[in-house]
Amino acid sequence: MQAFDLYAVLPELVLLVAACLLLVASVYVPERQPVTPGAEQDIFHTPRGVGFVYFFSIILLVYLIFAYVGRIGDVSVVAMNGLFQSDPISNLLKACSCGAVLVSLVYSKQYLTDRALFRPDFIVLALLALLGQCVLISGANLLTLYLGLELMALPTYALVAMRHNSEKSVEAGIKYFILGALASGFLLYGMSMLYGVTGSLDLIEIFRTVADPRVNHLVMAFGLVFIVSGLAFKLGVVPFHMWVPDVYQGAPTAVTLMIAAAPKIAAFALLFRLLVNTLLPLLGDWQPMLVLLAVLSLVVGNVTAIAQTNMKRMLAYSAIAQMGFVLLGMLSVFDDHAFSASMFYAITYVLTTLGSFGLLMMLSRKGHDCETIDDLKGLNKRHPWFAFIGLVMMFSLAGIPPTVGFAAKLGVLEALVDGGHTFLAIIAVIASLIGAFYYLRVVKVMYFDEPKEEHASEITGSGFARGLLSLNAVFVLALGIFPAGLMAVCLDAMRRTLLGS
Repeated sequence: MQAFDLYAVLPELVLLVAACLLLVASVYVPERQPVTPGAEQDIFHTPRGVGFVYFFSIILLVYLIFAYVGRIGDVSVVAMNGLFQSDPISNLLKACSCGAVLVSLVYSKQYLTDRALFRPDFIVLALLALLGQCVLISGANLLTLYLGLELMALPTYALVAMRHNSEKSVEAGIKYFILGALASGFLLYGMSMLYGVTGSLDLIEIFRTVADPRVNHLVMAFGLVFIVSGLAFKLGVVPFHMWVPDVYQGAPTAVTLMIAAAPKIAAFALLFRLLVNTLLPLLGDWQPMLVLLAVLSLVVGNVTAIAQTNMKRMLAYSAIAQMGFVLLGMLSVFDDHAFSASMFYAITYVLTTLGSFGLLMMLSRKGHDCETIDDLKGLNKRHPWFAFIGLVMMFSLAGIPPTVGFAAKLGVLEALVDGGHTFLAIIAVIASLIGAFYYLRVVKVMYFDEPKEEHASEITGSGFARGLLSLNAVFVLALGIFPAGLMAVCLDAMRRTLLGS
């Protein structure tokens, strides 16, 4: 390994080594309480070394955020013999993924502690999933992309089923694992067909070969169907959305947040790497597929969410519809504004998702999870500030100004109109109007319904977690009022990456 290669992959190496060392070191940290002689100990509820692992994980994530932010201005480079690429887009997305995992861990601490899930293995699995996301985002080779995808997916399967005494969690974990393996098989089969036609696993070589008119177009188009199917599953869009509501509901809320936030950024990166960086010459084949997936996701996601009474299922169908918007931003090719609008949408959606699930965890207490819409009844009378945070998050998901969700949706709609897809923009607006109904229903419940006595609980979580949740809401509002800064960063990163590729 050359010094140049070492510099390119240094943050990932630090993350890998730190995760392994933290898992091993946690065994040697003394018990927090002395063991009672003769008492039976449950290894699943023994938080040995969890405080040590949590503290150093937070420091590690802060380091990674600053490391990746500091590299956003670097030029695009390819390292590790063409397996790994470091460019402005990858560094920006990896910084956002690390930030999302950091916020998720802070929000989840009290929730996990109350349910005997705050353990070193939980934190290490989250770090390994983050490592997979970072590898996936910087993949410059089909093997690297697949390795990162599986490294991201396997820890999340374990996280979903970690609550071993819950039938719903175990069922969700099994379902997630089986469908995830099937989708990975689709993606791997499509990649193998690309390799069979092009004779290369390198994304740049595949792009050059695919652009050659002498290549067998039929075989490539057939492989493209499997690739898009695998991508659609990872994004959770219709008709590959079956796992999303069940896994969101069955997993502990802290794990649901781990699935709903950072992996969406990695999924966007995978979509960009394969379809734009590699298979752009096949635009006429994959663009109609994305149109169909996007329209179905917008319609099915928003309409089905209306019937949900469980907040986590409602947010799951909301995620399906939101990913439809991300796909719409990828349709206006040869337009860096459209790609940056899609990336801006994915980043800001993750920010809103962090606040939404963070609020649910703050409203949960030991022995009771805040999961149904009825659990939010009269929240304004009990906790006005947290009701306001919920209002901001729902407004942002609905795309109501002055939240960042409005700016994100407007950016994608402008890209669609500029790209000549006016009809799709109209469908997106109508779907957003439908979606506003169930978001505003949550606001109505929080502000106008009478609270139930059994739900009159205090806000849980540390003062730091509450402050971070408040800051999350402030960012959602501030980026909605002043979106130009983040939009400019996304656009600049997209332009410099496309010019350097």
